[in-house]
Amino acid sequence: MAAVRSAVRAVLTGHDLLGQRVMVACSGGADSLALAVAAQFVVPRHGGTACAAIIDHQLQQGSDDVAQAAAGHCAALGIDLVNVIAVRVPTTASGVEDGARQARYAALSDAAVALGAQAVLVGHTRNDQAEQVLLGLARGSGARSLAGMPSVRPLRGDGRVLLVRPFLDIGRDVTEQVCLEAHLDVWSDPHNNDARFSRVRARKLLGQMEADLGPGVTHALARSADLLRVDADTLDQLSDAAYVDMGPMPWPVEGLLVHPTGIRTRLLRAMAIAGGADAGSLSSVHLRSLDDLVLRWHGQGPVDLPGPVRAHREDDRIWLRSSIPS
Repeated sequence: MAAVRSAVRAVLTGHDLLGQRVMVACSGGADSLALAVAAQFVVPRHGGTACAAIIDHQLQQGSDDVAQAAAGHCAALGIDLVNVIAVRVPTTASGVEDGARQARYAALSDAAVALGAQAVLVGHTRNDQAEQVLLGLARGSGARSLAGMPSVRPLRGDGRVLLVRPFLDIGRDVTEQVCLEAHLDVWSDPHNNDARFSRVRARKLLGQMEADLGPGVTHALARSADLLRVDADTLDQLSDAAYVDMGPMPWPVEGLLVHPTGIRTRLLRAMAIAGGADAGSLSSVHLRSLDDLVLRWHGQGPVDLPGPVRAHREDDRIWLRSSIPS
C-alpha cells in the first residue's frame, strides 16, 4: 500500500499536479483499482480532487455490469465523481486492440476536459512495460518503440490533459496485493487469456522467459526501456533542432548529408509527416527508401509514402508532393 501511494505522490509532485483535479481510468482490474485506492488517499491530502472514468468498450457480453461494478468500487473508496462511458470501438487495420485503445483514450480525453481534470491516471505496471518492449523486439522496432511507455505524455494534441502512468516501476504482484488488503473484488478480463491478442502472447512468453532464465527478466526489459528512452529523447531533441535549421522544403541533399543516420532518418520521418504521410503507417522500409534518395540516388523514381504522398529527388533537392492526380 505504501509503495503505490508513494508512486502516485511522486509522479504528481514531479509534474506539478498536486492540488489539481485528476481522473483515474478504472477498468475494475487489479492495476486500475490499486491506482484508485492510491489516488484517493494521496490526492485529497494535498488539496486536489480525484474523479474516475470507467470505459465500457461493449466488446463482451455483460460489459455494462462490469463497468457498473468498477464504478461502485470507486464510489466506495470515496471518489465522489464517477463516470461510466460507453464507447464504440472502430475497426482499424491494426485490429481490435488498437481500435479499443483509440476509443478509450479519446473518451478519457473528452471526459477529462469536461470535468476540468488536468491529468488522466492509468494503471500500466512494470509488467506491461516489459510486454511492450518484448512486442517491439518481436516486430523489429526502433529505439523509440523499444523505449516503451513514458510515465507522462500529453493525452491531447493541445497539451491540456496529461496521461500519467504512476506504476511503471511497480510490479503486477504489488497491485494485486493492494486489492487484497483493500478487500476489493477484482475483475479478471477474459481477453487477458485470449491468445488472439498479441499482448496476451507476449505475457505468456514473458512468463516462460522468467521460468527458463530466472527471475528478473521483467525488471531487465523495463530497465532497458528506461535507458533507451533517454537515448531516444536525446536524438529527438537533436533532430528537432536540425528540422528547424533545414527550413521549408525542398530540402538540399547537402544539408541532410551532414547529419548522422540516427538524426537524418528522424528528419526524413518528420518531413514525411509534415507533408501529409500517415505517421502510424510510416515504416522503416519507407524511411530506408527516403534515405536512399539522399545516399544512393542514381536517378530512381519517387518514393510512395502512406498518406498518399510521394517523395522526389530533383538534382540536389528533396521534395514531397501529393500522389493524388490533380
